[in-house]
Amino acid sequence: MSDLYPQTARTTATRYRERTHYDRALAHAILDEAYDCSVAFVVDGSPRVLPTLHVRVGETLYLHGSSGGRFGLSARGSDVEVCVSVTLLDGLVYARSQFHHSANYRSVVAMGAARLVTDPAEKLAAMTALVEKVGAGRAGDTRPPTKQELAQTSVLALPLEEVSARARSGGVNDAEEDMPLPHWAGVVPVRREFGPAETDTGVTAGLPAYLPGAELPWASAVPLEGRHVRLEPLTPGHAEGLVEALGDDELWQHFLVRRPRTVEEMTDYLAVLQRHRWSGSQVCWAQVEPATGRVIGMTSYHDIDPARRSLAIGHTIIGKQWWRTGVNTEAKLLLLEHAFDKLGAERVFWYTDNRNERSQQAIARLGAVREGALRRHRQRPDGSWRDTVVFGMTPGEWPAAAERLRARLAAA
Repeated sequence: MSDLYPQTARTTATRYRERTHYDRALAHAILDEAYDCSVAFVVDGSPRVLPTLHVRVGETLYLHGSSGGRFGLSARGSDVEVCVSVTLLDGLVYARSQFHHSANYRSVVAMGAARLVTDPAEKLAAMTALVEKVGAGRAGDTRPPTKQELAQTSVLALPLEEVSARARSGGVNDAEEDMPLPHWAGVVPVRREFGPAETDTGVTAGLPAYLPGAELPWASAVPLEGRHVRLEPLTPGHAEGLVEALGDDELWQHFLVRRPRTVEEMTDYLAVLQRHRWSGSQVCWAQVEPATGRVIGMTSYHDIDPARRSLAIGHTIIGKQWWRTGVNTEAKLLLLEHAFDKLGAERVFWYTDNRNERSQQAIARLGAVREGALRRHRQRPDGSWRDTVVFGMTPGEWPAAAERLRARLAAA
């Protein structure tokens, strides 16, 4: 599968072509970050636009509706031609002239024939994915739909084949002759933030960990300080430093995303990671050189499961300049100390590509035990399927591993 969507007559921009992109990873990131979309379709020769919820599963976009609504009814006889639009507003751009006022944004338009999902298993899986999108674990924390509720709900599936993304970032683009004008110009950022959860009357259950405002010690990026590296909560402000430190394709060879090559692309990638933080499934740190404050990489906890007291350490990447130094050893020691000694983890594990021999050797040196492989576990950016090697460490193995790691650091 290509990294780019094919360009068609309908997705070719006629204006501001430099803002149009066909990158799958970018389009997926925007669709995954947004919760709602607008669906345009035609009924009896008249255009309609419907706001609704969506969820992406692989290369299919599932759209939620009512079986009695016009959108669901229009697809009963045959597939319905639709145009889906998603927009994330990132900032308002104030220029000296009215003409050059603008907005910073990221958007996706997807077109094609949407089919009504009639297979019960696919329909239920799509609805489960939609519920999981608002909080990892929510589907298991709620009553599943009844047959009657499933019948009242329509789900349409749109293959992601004719797709384009558009984005604008940066500052003011005033004309040169307007620069001396005395008017204020600049950018007002627009941020999407959740407010504290408001518990309904009569609810006795505690606030779930995946909700904003819940106690999330397992998904909190507390600062961790060492002699060789400082781990600080990852923010969009680290984007520029990460682009500079990680500007080598070899570093990203075994990652499941393509290398973000610009500050804007890195900022988009960090926004996806932040959404995982809100769901409680992943928490990320920037790796920083203590002496200089220079950003040198990033790392994370992921697949966080407080109920089973387990988590994975991964998505770790540092610039080549810091290979074979004490940085990686100390970063892992800090993360393992926090996991076992502060959180009381019963299991810490690592996933790595079976092709990535260097990573496997590094994990083994930490004192982790190779537990096996998950075949065809995840899909690489090039479309191939990878076998994932799994390493693990338990509380009984941690003290000996900690002693070895501290001895290695003392000699560094």
